[in-house]
Amino acid sequence: MGSVRKDIRSPGWQARYRDRSGRQRTRTFLTKGEARTFLGTVETDLAKGTWTDPDLAKVRFSTYTTRWRESLAHLRPGTLNNVDSFLHCHILPGFGTWQIGRIEPADIRTFVAELVEKGLAPSTVAAVYRVLARILATAEIDGVIPGTPCRGIKLPRQTTSTEPCFLSPAEVRRLAEAIEDRYRVLVYTAAYTGMRWGELAGLGVQRLDLLRGTIEVTEALTEVNGHVRIGPTKTGKSRTLSIPRFLVELLGEHLATFPSAGGYVFSSAEGTPLRRNFYRRHYKPAVRRAGLPDTLRFHDLRHTCAALLIAQGAHPKEIQERLGHSTIQLTFDCYGHLLPSLDERLRDGLDTTWRTVEDAQVQSGQLVELRR
Repeated sequence: MGSVRKDIRSPGWQARYRDRSGRQRTRTFLTKGEARTFLGTVETDLAKGTWTDPDLAKVRFSTYTTRWRESLAHLRPGTLNNVDSFLHCHILPGFGTWQIGRIEPADIRTFVAELVEKGLAPSTVAAVYRVLARILATAEIDGVIPGTPCRGIKLPRQTTSTEPCFLSPAEVRRLAEAIEDRYRVLVYTAAYTGMRWGELAGLGVQRLDLLRGTIEVTEALTEVNGHVRIGPTKTGKSRTLSIPRFLVELLGEHLATFPSAGGYVFSSAEGTPLRRNFYRRHYKPAVRRAGLPDTLRFHDLRHTCAALLIAQGAHPKEIQERLGHSTIQLTFDCYGHLLPSLDERLRDGLDTTWRTVEDAQVQSGQLVELRR
């Protein structure tokens, strides 16, 4: 329990209490009533576990953010690069010198509005806000602030993202035959496994089991500021893919023809890991030579794989596992419009169930008796 006493050094009253760590703390007020009110609030917050150290709330936002950033070592290099960019370009210039406890919801709304006024895309505004919100939510968990000010913040409406392009098997073949021989099997592998670019670029020979016809997807390549790194997949999870027999044969021929000193399945002409310039130097010219839409992205080969699976009647859960989506909801968000027959199959199944029971009752004579 705390106590209130007269301040012997000044004309005021002291509220004395111990924080969660047992440390003795004192706050001085002009009147005894103010000291008692404050002490009552502190004791209630301590009992609820919502008490925060008022001195911590005075910490500069930049100081706390530095410690928060150090806790992100587990994230992928590309993700860390985006976080650092958002911090240095937007968040720290906006709140770096502020006391973290003085940031209020109105300040967050103003900050978001300023990002919009600068001309940032809605998706970028949302990404910057998510980093800021994560910092302040962590500060709340750490007991630095009583609650995050990121409440009731309306973000600009997201613009429609680029529509995915789905290739037919014939178009996949045209594209693969239009690109240099070294990358022909890369196109087929992307379209028939659904692997991400980073997963394909970072695929090691040891992850291929051509006898069993499987690929073990355990890591991905990322390129940050000109440096290539191998790390975990986008979701941090591994998966094993079965590959069609024709692709097993193509991969075997590819490894014999284009070996890589670094042990990569797909590599540059020098045998080094594939880099971002592959898209400009090799992929886009092949798209034009194949007579395909100029908007066709390499990522659309992943979408193509999903479309091919759906056309064969694959269940959404199977598609999720093959593509390595973090949740089934993400699979439905991406490809739900390609599943118009799913509800029809459910309808037909229910109809078949009903008719099976009815036919059985007719044959046994039960239905005639019931209708009498």
